[in-house]
Amino acid sequence: MSLKIAIIGAGPAGCMLARLLIHNSTNPSQQLNITIFEGEATPNFRSQGGTLDLHEKTGLLAVRQAGLWDDFRKLARYDGEAMKIADKNFLCYLNMSGASDAKATGGRPEIDRPQLRELLYRSMPENIVRWGHKLVQVDEDQTLHFANGYSEGGFDLIVGADGAWSRVRPVVSDEKPFYSGVAGHAFSIPNAAENHAELYRLVNRGSIFSFSDGKSIMAQQMSDGSISIGTWSVRPHDWRTTCGIDVHNGQAVKEMAKREFKDWDERLVRFTQVADDTSISPRDLYMLPIGHAWKHHRGITLIGDAAHLMTPFAGEGVNLALKDSLALSEAILSAFTSTAGPSKPKLDEAVAAFEAEMFVQSTKTQQLTFDMMNHMYFTPNAPRVNIATYVSRAIDDEFGVWMWLVRPLVYSYFFLFKLIW
Repeated sequence: MSLKIAIIGAGPAGCMLARLLIHNSTNPSQQLNITIFEGEATPNFRSQGGTLDLHEKTGLLAVRQAGLWDDFRKLARYDGEAMKIADKNFLCYLNMSGASDAKATGGRPEIDRPQLRELLYRSMPENIVRWGHKLVQVDEDQTLHFANGYSEGGFDLIVGADGAWSRVRPVVSDEKPFYSGVAGHAFSIPNAAENHAELYRLVNRGSIFSFSDGKSIMAQQMSDGSISIGTWSVRPHDWRTTCGIDVHNGQAVKEMAKREFKDWDERLVRFTQVADDTSISPRDLYMLPIGHAWKHHRGITLIGDAAHLMTPFAGEGVNLALKDSLALSEAILSAFTSTAGPSKPKLDEAVAAFEAEMFVQSTKTQQLTFDMMNHMYFTPNAPRVNIATYVSRAIDDEFGVWMWLVRPLVYSYFFLFKLIW
């Protein structure tokens, strides 16, 4: 028996799912017919966002199970774990150094999103991705219709890995992403070490997260030597038309940043002022309701942002997406390689079980992300009043049952810190 699987979206989740299915399939007599449909016209690994820190229990676990650990290590930046958490005066409440290699690491190496996507894409057979196939509609009989006029059906399973504005989601759920209340701009400083050495040293090949007054300036080192900048703040949904500037005009955006961050440390503001004008773009952050779930629909499921879109403030989005891919691949292969023989009912049962587990995990992660956003942007006098809660919440999953020992230490440290500073 063969299984015909359509994966919609060639992002990290979709490509990881395909790689895991191919790499871990153990029965050559049974065929997995996998196609990834992607709306982009051609592969583009240069414009896919910032840097990611992959976590041991989720993203890194998927990388290992996909047989890509050695290739991943060649790209990973362990010094990228360096991190400063600061307020608008650049008072650093937390200042962590990066490691020089995997042995010294805290378990969260950095990799640029474009590099991860290219690594996954190159690990798959040629022609598995059909570029230029932007999904328009999924019929009740599970026929896929694309913007280029092409249609195809007969799939045993359709996996929506097509992100925030998924075209697959409406088949199983009426929920749509809603505005989180936070928006801003993305910037980039190219060749930072040579052109802006003082800012390069400040980032220390890692990240700066500074937030106060419902606003933030974030800076992250990229592998190509650039620094990725994000300015986020609490804004109305119509801010693009009511803020009084052209939100796509680099110079106008810089002037707005200068005004909005006028009482911030000049070093932080400088990140926005030296950025390449052509790199500046507005961003609105959307999310799905916490606990988003759906009644199982035979032959169709969702993973990643399509299933549980959240803001980036806990760093869990891609990690959870890769974990989804791992769990779904295991469910599919368990049905496909059943000793009693594969069948559509077994596949359906396995996918339903996968969804039930995903809903539990994604609800926890969505709540964590929502809490982190509230700590940063919707709590007066943050980070000073809630830094201990913020840090404890961030590391809760990492320490698990041991948090009852770690939490008092965190609160004691920041109590003393605030007495001194």
